[in-house]
Order: sequence, then structure tokens, then C-alpha cells
Amino acid sequence: MTRKQRRIYRNAARLLQNSTPLRADCGALCDRACCRGDEETGMLLFPGETTPFRVVAQNGRRVAVCGGQCDRSDRPLSCRLFPFLPVPTDDGTISVRLDMRGQGVCPLVRLEKEAAFSHRFLHRVRRAGQQLLRDSETRAFLWSLRREAETCEEMRRLLFEK
Repeated sequence: MTRKQRRIYRNAARLLQNSTPLRADCGALCDRACCRGDEETGMLLFPGETTPFRVVAQNGRRVAVCGGQCDRSDRPLSCRLFPFLPVPTDDGTISVRLDMRGQGVCPLVRLEKEAAFSHRFLHRVRRAGQQLLRDSETRAFLWSLRREAETCEEMRRLLFEK
């Protein structure tokens, strides 16, 4: 990880430190489903991101795997952002959208129309995304996540919408 990335990731993590997708503890709704994986399931790490958790390779990417209990200050950026993605736009800004890859884990993704998301959290995800755009490698990573998200959304539309 470069010094620039370390500073950017630290600033993004600080923005998201005490903010959650709902005004209440969303983990109480699903018994913390996003924190319960198996030996190979975890959260995608950003380029160069370090973590105290075990790291495995999945599809050429690094994934942090935890046992379901952690110090919140140690969470990787993907954990802090979940179930949202800061998505780069063509005009160089950030939009925030639900990460459809989390549909099998997070009830908030499945119930997006009914959920009362915290505007504070969404604002912080946008600000964190703006920080992340400052590094070229991280910006390219966000663009790749955007393409994956668009593919997931298109598949969801084709399979489930009339």
C-alpha cells in the first residue's frame, strides 16, 4: 500500500467509523448475516488494503475473512460501506447505490424500497467515495466494481422483473 492510499483509506474509514445503513442497528434485523461467513467467505479488500483478518484469494482478488466477531475499528472498507457502493460517474463524481452482489446476504438489498436508509450514512459513503477517487489504482478498482454492479443489476432485471 502506498502512503497516499494509506492516508486515503484512513480518511474514508474515519468517515464511516460510527455510521450505519439504518438509524438503528441493521445487524439486529438479520442476526448480523454479513458478519457470518464460512472459511472462504468475506469482504473484498481495496488495492493494497491491509487487515488483521485472514486473507484468501477469490477470483484473483483478495478477500478478508473474519469469524463474525471483530473490533469495528479493524473492519475493511468494504465492511464499512456494505451494502452500498460508492460508484464513480462519467462526470468524475460519486453516486451511491446498493451493491446487488449482497442480495443473498443482506435483507436491506432485497427490501430496498421498504428500508429507511440513514441519509447521514449515504452522505458519508459518498464522501468516502470521493476520497477513494483520489488514488488512480483505487479509482480503477471502483470502476471495475461499478461494471460488476451493473452486470448484477441487469441480471436481476432479466430474471426477476416482468
